[in-house]
Amino acid sequence: MELPLLSDQTALEAATSRLPLCVDLDGTLIRSDLLMEGVLAAPLNIHVLLGLVALTFSGRAAFKHRVAKAAPLDPALLPYNETLLAWLQGQKMAGRSLVLVTAADSAAARSVADYLGLFDEVIASDGINNLKGKAKARVLAERFGVGRFTYVGDSRADLPVWQIAGSGVIVNAPHVVASSARRLVTVEAEIEDRDSLATALVQEMRPYQWIKNILVFVPIFTAHATSDLSGWIRAAVLFVGFCATASGIYFLNDLMDLTADRRHPRKCRRPFARGAVPLHLGAILAGMLLLTGMVLGAEAGAFAVLLLYAIISVSYSMGLKEKPLVDVFLLAALYTIRLFGGGEATGHHLSLWLLGFSSFLFLDLALVKRVGEMMQCAARNEQRMTRRGYRPDDINLIQMFGCCAAFASSLVLALFVQSEARMQIYASPGLLWGIVPLMLFWQCRIWLATVRGNMHDDPIVYAVCDWVSWAVGVTAFAVLAIAKSVTFSLF
Repeated sequence: MELPLLSDQTALEAATSRLPLCVDLDGTLIRSDLLMEGVLAAPLNIHVLLGLVALTFSGRAAFKHRVAKAAPLDPALLPYNETLLAWLQGQKMAGRSLVLVTAADSAAARSVADYLGLFDEVIASDGINNLKGKAKARVLAERFGVGRFTYVGDSRADLPVWQIAGSGVIVNAPHVVASSARRLVTVEAEIEDRDSLATALVQEMRPYQWIKNILVFVPIFTAHATSDLSGWIRAAVLFVGFCATASGIYFLNDLMDLTADRRHPRKCRRPFARGAVPLHLGAILAGMLLLTGMVLGAEAGAFAVLLLYAIISVSYSMGLKEKPLVDVFLLAALYTIRLFGGGEATGHHLSLWLLGFSSFLFLDLALVKRVGEMMQCAARNEQRMTRRGYRPDDINLIQMFGCCAAFASSLVLALFVQSEARMQIYASPGLLWGIVPLMLFWQCRIWLATVRGNMHDDPIVYAVCDWVSWAVGVTAFAVLAIAKSVTFSLF
């Protein structure tokens, strides 16, 4: 936060101390936009959607009023600018009058004002008049008089208001807007505490999750086609396509889960939840990422697979994640689809053995993820998971399902090892039995970490950071290499 120089501060304070502080809401008091918040929180039923579409032609103020009515927001969960709030509280204690002046609907604005308990008055859009830009300037001039108030804002739309204000406070405004505001009004204070947008966008894309997309390369290994250069290239293109699509889905998922994420002790720090990325920008980038993924999927020859992945992922985010058991089966399917995509792109299609093993393995990992979340909810004494269909007393049953899936995957792997077809590929096929206890040990260890409360994220991400998982993986690959190239008379 930047303040005037000490030599000028006394004169400035004397000139402005009695001026009421008129504070903008969207992008200033909160690091978000109430209209976008309401649109994202509105229930997804046909009547609400048709009503909102119709109101887009009836004027912005009417549209805001309908959104506020359809999706009332909890003001306690909004991402407030804490630096500005602290400054406003100091001004309030010094005796200044605070007025919330916003283009947001009056119902939403009053709920925020009531929650904060700072403001003496609320001036907002009323369903007929949209209080933005010149309209806001006109209302404030009529209410206080030109030059008789201090305006706190952040955007280009606030320039007409600063032009008639007695002084101004600039909050996280773009450089061009801030420069224009300084030419129009005496600046009382500037607050600049935004996160880096580029850093926040990279965080939202979750590149650490892209490790899952390495599954597209698995069919090359299972087909023993590691010398297939064209297959590697197509798989690499598909890998990037899956990464772009997955990141687009993460954008959509976090936009849909704003309220749930803000209630979560860890997810509340996600970029959209804390207001580090504008919601409208997130919606645009989600579409661009999904389109990029589809184009790359078509280039790799697996467009249908990637499209199916996107449809299932969006359906999951839009509501299927709230259906118990359906959610974990869909998560397992999304892993398996990556394998299918790799097979389509490279031309090395999945065997039934790989399909059976991977289906049980991925179901096991999906159940691990859900049990980990359920245990965190139980630790917080929550009676129900937000946007999930499980209750705390379901946890033992879900654990049982997961353990059964783990042993089933190992059983399929054991039957695969016994397959006569494998005898013709490996010099010492009997050595492959060493992989079975390794995989079972790893899955049992994942469950042990989960029930001990150490599974705070996706199990794949956990495994990447776990040295024991790396040791198991390296040992398994060593067994494969030795079984293929070295002949042991014992086998």
